[in-house]
Amino acid sequence: MEVDIGSQTFPVEITRKNNKNIYFRFKNDTLYVSCNRFISEREIIKMIKANQEPLKKMYDKIKRKEKNDIIFRYLGTPITIVYDERIKNTYWEENILYTKNEKNFDKWYKEECLKIFKERIDCLLPRFNNIPEFSVKVRKMTSRWGVNNVTKRIITLNTELLKKDIDLIDYVIVHELCHFYEGNHSSRFWNQVSLRYPNYKEARKRLRIE
Repeated sequence: MEVDIGSQTFPVEITRKNNKNIYFRFKNDTLYVSCNRFISEREIIKMIKANQEPLKKMYDKIKRKEKNDIIFRYLGTPITIVYDERIKNTYWEENILYTKNEKNFDKWYKEECLKIFKERIDCLLPRFNNIPEFSVKVRKMTSRWGVNNVTKRIITLNTELLKKDIDLIDYVIVHELCHFYEGNHSSRFWNQVSLRYPNYKEARKRLRIE
């Protein structure tokens, strides 16, 4: 079974379970449908046609992510990574990063995240008053760019941010620092953000798209 979504044709794989709802996902350019066993193919096609726009957006988002995973970026700039077991210390040469292996690269990457993020925090802190002492941690996250544990005074930043432009890193840092003033995302919180990063709406949009 195949279906047209936008200008593309996709094979459709249907899995029937005891689901109350119908679920769509793309994998390897195939649309997978999980639904109740009593739903007919005709009904599934009808639902796909009725949800063409969100399905197209879902597919486009997956393809952008795949592209970003193939092309490594450092502060928004595409770079090439060369692995060579003879290399002792990771080093730059123009837009090429030379490193021994993935273990060495991961170590360098985490250290680079901490270095860059702390540098940006130091640049941004003068925009704030009465910020308590806090520590900075980094880790890869799948659904957040940053987290501020106000109680423990720990800001954790997503290592994936190192791939973004400096101005987007700055936005995330400003966002998390503002949580020392407001714990939720109320209008008061966004007022605090806008005072220190007026173009925050554009930054949020770019972080969702890029």
